[in-house]
Amino acid sequence: MSSFGTITAVLDFAIKREQEAIDFYGSLAGQATNPSLKKVFLSFAKEEQGHKEKLLAVKSNKSILVDKTEVADLKISDYLVSVDPQNVMSFQDALVVAIKREKAAMELYTVMSKRVEDPALRDLFKKLAHEESAHKTRFETMYEEHFLPEN
Repeated sequence: MSSFGTITAVLDFAIKREQEAIDFYGSLAGQATNPSLKKVFLSFAKEEQGHKEKLLAVKSNKSILVDKTEVADLKISDYLVSVDPQNVMSFQDALVVAIKREKAAMELYTVMSKRVEDPALRDLFKKLAHEESAHKTRFETMYEEHFLPEN
């Protein structure tokens, strides 16, 4: 189990997860043969890039990071989704993995928002959790439209 001693370590972990999401969606876009699907995955990669940039901006603002409060074990393994985006997968499999990744990211940011004391950092994590939740909902909607039979 990973645990973090500082806010910087938490941010480093979140930045790494966002980069993995960027790479994952970029890889799926590269594999997509349908232009609309390619556009969707590129859009998600761009949104995850925006998340990464926000986290990097916070990390570079040292005044926010002066909070030396120890950060408790976040049970990081609960927020990891193992997948090799280089493997060719079906659209259905890609959606399932994307849903799981977005859920894990949402849960991570929700927990992080409850563990930090700095109000600006708390608000950022809440906003990121909300955005990841919206991503998850979009992927679930796509899954429902393509793979669940109508009643």
